[in-house]
Amino acid sequence: MLRDLDRKVARIGVHRLDVPLITPYRLSFGAQTHFYCVLVELEDQDGRIGWGEAALLPGYTDETVDSSFALACHSAPGLIGLPLAEALSRSEGLIEPAAFTATAFVTAIEHLAGHPTLARNGRAPLLGTVNGKPDDLAALEAEIETLLAKGYATLKVKVGWDVARDLAAVSTIRAIVAGRATLRLDGNQGYSTDQALEFLKGLTPDGIELLEQPCAAGDWDAAVAVKQAAPCPVMLDESIYGEEDIHRAADLGCADYIKLKLMKMGGLDRLEQGLSLIRRLGMRPVMGNGVASDLGCWMEACVAVEALDNAGEFNGFLKPHLRLLTPSLDTDGPDVLLDGRVRTVDPRALQGGTSREFR
Repeated sequence: MLRDLDRKVARIGVHRLDVPLITPYRLSFGAQTHFYCVLVELEDQDGRIGWGEAALLPGYTDETVDSSFALACHSAPGLIGLPLAEALSRSEGLIEPAAFTATAFVTAIEHLAGHPTLARNGRAPLLGTVNGKPDDLAALEAEIETLLAKGYATLKVKVGWDVARDLAAVSTIRAIVAGRATLRLDGNQGYSTDQALEFLKGLTPDGIELLEQPCAAGDWDAAVAVKQAAPCPVMLDESIYGEEDIHRAADLGCADYIKLKLMKMGGLDRLEQGLSLIRRLGMRPVMGNGVASDLGCWMEACVAVEALDNAGEFNGFLKPHLRLLTPSLDTDGPDVLLDGRVRTVDPRALQGGTSREFR
C-alpha cells in the first residue's frame, strides 16, 4: 500500500549514464561493453526523493537510451505540481508505448511513496553467468570453478550463435560442471525455427534446467514448435511484456517458464501481479535483469525474496565497477542480502553523466 499519494511532485531529475562493464557481456546479437541507463529522480514538496531506472539493451527493446532520455525529459515537466497519485496514473499511461521509460517513472513514485516491498529482509539467490569460450578451455574451467566455489547452483550459458558450436560448448561446460550445478541455456532470439529444432534434436537434457527464448520474440509459431520438440523445459523472455503475453503463452502451451523483468512490467505492483499470474496459469516464474544497475537489481531482489523459488537473474550490478546505491547492495556468495533498509542513489555516482532538472 503506497503512502501519502496526495503529496505533490516538486522536482524531477532525469539522468543518463553510460556505464562501462568490467568484462564485455556476450549476447547472440553482439557483445555489450556498457550499460545504458536513464534514471528518474523524483522529489516531493517535503524534499523526499524516489528513484527509478530504465536500462536500455540494444536488440532487446525498441527503446534506445537516446529515445528514453528524450521521452523522460519531455514527460517530466507535465508531472511537476501534480499529486503523486495523478503522476503515477500519467506515468502508467506510457507503459504501452515505452515500458522501460515508464517503469523508471513508476518505480520512482513507488520508491518515494514507501512501497512496502522495498523494505523486505531476506536472501535472494542469483545464478552465475558463464561468459568464457570453449576455445580457451583453461580459462573456461577456471571461470566455472570460481562460480561453483562461490556457491552458485545455477549457471547461465549463452547459445544462439551456431548450432554445432553451441552444442559442443554445452557439452564441454556440462562436463566441467559434472553435476555440481544446473545449466540455464539462453538463446537470446539467436536461432531461426529450423536452427532451434536442430539444436534441440542434438541436445541431451541431463543437467539442463531450461532453454530460454531461442527464437524471435514475435514468432509465436516458433515458440510452439520449440516447446513441442524440446527435451527440456523452455522459457519465454523477450516475448513477454505484460499480462496479455503471459495469457497467450499459457493458451498456446508454449512455455514451462516465463521470465519477467521489472523494466518491462511497468512497476513493482505490476511485476508482482505478473509473477502471481504465471503461477496461476500453471507455469513457473523466473525474474531478473542481467543488464541493470544495482538500483534496478535491488528492487527486483526485494520482489524475489517472496516471489521466486529459483535462481534470480538480477545480477547486472555485478558486471560494472560503478555502484549507484547507498547503502550498498551486499552479497554473500551467490545471494543478495536484504536487511530492510531502503536504498537511495548516491549523487556522486551520477558524475560524468548527462542530467536535466525540471521544477
